[in-house]
Amino acid sequence: MLSPRNTNLVIALACAGLIAAALFLQHMLDLTPCYLCIVQRVLVIATGVIATLAFIHHPGRGGQRCYAAATGISALAGAGFALRQLWLQSLPADRVPACGPPADYLFDVFSLGEALPMLLQGDGNCAQVQWTLFNLSIPAWTLMAFAGLALLSLWQLLRKT
Repeated sequence: MLSPRNTNLVIALACAGLIAAALFLQHMLDLTPCYLCIVQRVLVIATGVIATLAFIHHPGRGGQRCYAAATGISALAGAGFALRQLWLQSLPADRVPACGPPADYLFDVFSLGEALPMLLQGDGNCAQVQWTLFNLSIPAWTLMAFAGLALLSLWQLLRKT
């Protein structure tokens, strides 16, 4: 059985692997991330950073539970955005929202407070299925990854050691 510290290392390494896969898909397969993909990447990174801090800090039981709750919340938020993207991908073509401008344009033209809600909602670009593996799109795989990270975090939160 993995110690709490090593479980945090597993979570952090899994997040690093997820980001490496995302960068491979973006730069080697020329897939452009949509708004919701970017938000999911940020939440993968946040989950990994929290787990890395927990690994380095190696706190007592109370601190470990705080870190586990934080990684769980981050993973659940990521799962929520993956579900949103899967919902957009399931819409009929006539119900898909219009495509918006690139994210860098949003931040150049709008304030953070105006651009952020647009990013979090997603747009028509988020409804496009650019790549599949075993007939599952990227957000489906990301949802499974977030579910696994959330389960590991829950186990960390509830474990007796």
